[in-house]
Amino acid sequence: MSTTPQDRHSLLAQNPEQRSAYLLTALVENKIIWTLVDDDGAMILTTDEEDCIPVWPDEIFAMDWVNDEWSHCRAHSISLDEWQQRWLPGLEEDEIQIALFPLPAEEGLIMAPSEMAEKLGR
Repeated sequence: MSTTPQDRHSLLAQNPEQRSAYLLTALVENKIIWTLVDDDGAMILTTDEEDCIPVWPDEIFAMDWVNDEWSHCRAHSISLDEWQQRWLPGLEEDEIQIALFPLPAEEGLIMAPSEMAEKLGR
């Protein structure tokens, strides 16, 4: 499920629910998810109500965020197994939500780690 320029343009035009559904499908098919990290760990977005880790279906979308205040970040891939076994329980324990496929101008759908684990069948 490689992202072509045409796919990228189409995905960026979708609403948060459509992008989130695409991300979950891509995660299951590709067995990989992308986030941003720096030397201290994963980057956290702060929304109006909660802290969230942003995730994307492809490195190219994560790289859209590597600018301005996040210019020191790099895209980081996480395998599906590691995401399910290590990251989701850790995020749940730390009370960090997941921002699914956010765009620079739109935060995207926010999901609890337990809900994502349920959607992924774990």
